[in-house]
Amino acid sequence: MAGLEIRELECFLVLADELHFGRTGERLYVSQSRVSQLIGSLERRVGARLVSRTSRSVRLTPLGQRFRGALEPAYGALRAAVDETRSEARSVPGPLRVGFQGTADDRLLGAVTAFQDRHARSSVEIAEIPLSDPFGPVHRGEVDAAVVLLPVEEEGLVLGPVFSRQPQRLAISTRHPLARRSEVSAEELADVPLISAAEPAVEYWRRAHAPTTTPSGLPIPSGPAVSTLQEGVWLIAANRGGMLLCAPTAAYHRRRDVVDVPVAGLPESALGLVWHQDHENARIRAFAEVVAETVP
Repeated sequence: MAGLEIRELECFLVLADELHFGRTGERLYVSQSRVSQLIGSLERRVGARLVSRTSRSVRLTPLGQRFRGALEPAYGALRAAVDETRSEARSVPGPLRVGFQGTADDRLLGAVTAFQDRHARSSVEIAEIPLSDPFGPVHRGEVDAAVVLLPVEEEGLVLGPVFSRQPQRLAISTRHPLARRSEVSAEELADVPLISAAEPAVEYWRRAHAPTTTPSGLPIPSGPAVSTLQEGVWLIAANRGGMLLCAPTAAYHRRRDVVDVPVAGLPESALGLVWHQDHENARIRAFAEVVAETVP
């Protein structure tokens, strides 16, 4: 049996079901002549006819029938072993700790569900990351990966899929003069103290979300610094300043004494999945793949 090809055995079993060379070729995505070649090769290998064919019919010989009976369970076991091994090779067992800033919306929770459906031996643990420390938990290994607001310019961090590009909105108290506007310009931010993230958030990241000047260079007054988004919302309600938020976050935190107004002239906000290059593993890569596929 040296040189035995699995394709020959597969072709024989399909032909045994179909008893038709054309339909067998269709199921195997090969030509009818290729089916004849495979069956002929198998018959030469065993040294006897397994299939009797005429211009009108195809049937198994008595030896072919016995061969089929012996082959089917062995072939099924072989297929099962290959499938099981392939599944195990693709599996990513174990927990995956994912950090989120603010709130995990339905799209991200959908990605978590899709990941767990695809990788049943893995589980996702969700942890909230403080607004004032977007990258620290990843650097310290407290989470395996994190969904954070861009930009990301951290040494050692890998930026995976970027998603949820959203227009920015100004969240302000209903008592603020701009609260009744349908839209404000980026230049009008000069009239609003902007609440920012406190340290240890890095300077470039804090200024990206609470700029100190308008696009034309007008100074924007600095408001209080906060550790969490909820603290920021409380200060907005108290008319201590405003915050630039993406549309979904602004909608999630909407309340009777806070409004959010579209801001023209600012780049869109975006989220990204990040992880540390030294801690990268199959689970992280698999989760990044699911996020890229499922989150717009």
